[in-house]
Amino acid sequence: MTLRSICVFCGASPGAQPIYRQAAADLGRHLAEQGLRLIYGGGAVGLMGVVADAAMAAGGEVIGIIPQSLERAEIGHQGLSRLEVVEGMHARKARMAELSDAFIALPGGLGTLEELFEVWTWGQLGYHHKPLGLLDAGGFYGKLGEFLDHLVSERFVRAQHRAMLQLGESPSELLQLLRSWQPSGEPKWAERDPD
Repeated sequence: MTLRSICVFCGASPGAQPIYRQAAADLGRHLAEQGLRLIYGGGAVGLMGVVADAAMAAGGEVIGIIPQSLERAEIGHQGLSRLEVVEGMHARKARMAELSDAFIALPGGLGTLEELFEVWTWGQLGYHHKPLGLLDAGGFYGKLGEFLDHLVSERFVRAQHRAMLQLGESPSELLQLLRSWQPSGEPKWAERDPD
């Protein structure tokens, strides 16, 4: 799969462990070195600021998308290739998805998870055929992976849809997984209740 632009979801906080900041810096730098444009939430704080700063410092193109209501709270990053200010969260997510060929989640909180799960659901429903991945810095996403496997065993999610979400421990490993990913074509519903 040809990738030109990668959307990165991540926290407006740096998190508790230094490894999260390091992972964000490594990802930003790696995207720039690979000639991949970074699309992200437009903030200058937390992991958002780290990934954007690292990509810019390595000569990359970075486009931030931030809602008016969060421009002050997340401190809209003024040092980007382009900062787009949009009406709200729905517009932010739609624009980020529109500009991106793939999605990566770094460690983050509720907003990161919400963005990831929404774009994953869109893929499950066939609204897009773009790969998704988790950068598993310091095992951050291990317990989430266990829960997602539980959803499969309880037949709420098809195994093919669980496999849509790739997991890598380094930017290079994760990008390779995203490039080789192929959509399953399976319908969303695992089974229907008998009439």
